[in-house]
Amino acid sequence: MARMGRPKLDTEPVTIRMDRQMLKAIDDYRREQEDLPSRPEVVRRVMTEWLAVQRGDEAKE
Repeated sequence: MARMGRPKLDTEPVTIRMDRQMLKAIDDYRREQEDLPSRPEVVRRVMTEWLAVQRGDEAKE
């Protein structure tokens, strides 16, 4: 899984707005994780998992 902290230099920022309800859900989820990832890290992890499912890679994890 990706490490917490600043992403690699070959990345680009993505700015999105989320309503308070979604932010609360993200914060609740991140507090359940052992390493307490940042909000951006949670979004990266969830997107990575979702994309793997879309490609059919979920069995490889």
